[in-house]
Amino acid sequence: MLILVGLGNPGPKYAYNRHNIGFLAVDAIARRWRFGTERSKFQSLVSEGSIETPTGPVRALLMKPQTFMNESGRAVGAAVNFLKADPADVVVFYDELDLAPGRFRMKHGGGAAGHNGIRSITSQIGPHFRRARMGIGHPGHKDRVMGHVLSDFHKVEGPWVEALCHACADALPILAAGEDEKYQTEVMRLAPAEKLDPRKAAQAGPGEV
Repeated sequence: MLILVGLGNPGPKYAYNRHNIGFLAVDAIARRWRFGTERSKFQSLVSEGSIETPTGPVRALLMKPQTFMNESGRAVGAAVNFLKADPADVVVFYDELDLAPGRFRMKHGGGAAGHNGIRSITSQIGPHFRRARMGIGHPGHKDRVMGHVLSDFHKVEGPWVEALCHACADALPILAAGEDEKYQTEVMRLAPAEKLDPRKAAQAGPGEV
């Protein structure tokens, strides 16, 4: 079973924060592929469904950990242990400071690059899971990072956020087939975004990126 994890913080206060773009992505996946009703399990909100691929349907579990971002690994670890899943069956959608807003990159394994949610997951299941990195840009200085990720997307950013989440959902059969590089290419084809310096892009005013 494929485990698709969106990272974020629970509750309406955080719903449209930049840090919650992972939640927005898996919500788009649930709608596009008509996953079942959400329920509480593995310290998360989860739903199940299947994704049609050229070689047949792939069962998938969607997860939105409700542990708050820094403890996401407790939820993911519980699911992986219960399902006896391989870390390579886990794909985590999350906000990436080092990509310009709207950019998208897949990565397999590696470090956490300062992301506490990824660090927490690594502590529970090791580093060899798949990462779907969704660019939100960098505020330019580390002292401003917390305020940046925990602030809402500007209204003018709504179109690219929606386009990127929909692209992640529409291209999902490629990901389910295990072709991560092709998935990355297709997401960026469906939701093109200019390749900019993430620090300069995030510092531009609304509508300037």
